[in-house]
Amino acid sequence: MSHSHLDHEAHNAEAIAEIKKVTIILSVFTVIELILGFWMISMTSVGLKLAIKGTIVILMMAKAFYIVAYFMHLKHEVKNLIMTIIVPLLLFVWFIGAFLWDGNSFRNLRNDYDTYFKEQATIKVEKKEEDHEAVKHEATDAKHEDAEAKHETTDAKHDAKPAVEPYY
Repeated sequence: MSHSHLDHEAHNAEAIAEIKKVTIILSVFTVIELILGFWMISMTSVGLKLAIKGTIVILMMAKAFYIVAYFMHLKHEVKNLIMTIIVPLLLFVWFIGAFLWDGNSFRNLRNDYDTYFKEQATIKVEKKEEDHEAVKHEATDAKHEDAEAKHETTDAKHDAKPAVEPYY
């Protein structure tokens, strides 16, 4: 009886050690991703940013593997069960990539051939400080003139007689 109790404790100790190991690995990957992400903010090189983004994606995939393998217990499962989960997941990822690629292509074509639908984010507008101040003053003056005109129109409506007398 004590023999099975010792086996059970040894198995628990192994499981706890394995969970600690996986947690440390996931924590290290997360810290590396955060360091790379904050480092990437200050970079100007497009190629280096792209390489760091690729590295972060690889680290995220490794974290996903560890989470699925250890915390969802797929590491110890039969190969057929793993394939029934992995293959649809890969198809789903492929569909998302295909839809994003197609949507980006459509956006670019629409911007090239129909300028009415040109996205506002792609239109570059330059404003000078002097022009900005002048526009601000013109807008304020226009608001005052509109308010005065509205007030005059309201007064004229109250003073005016109806164009046609009502027939009873």
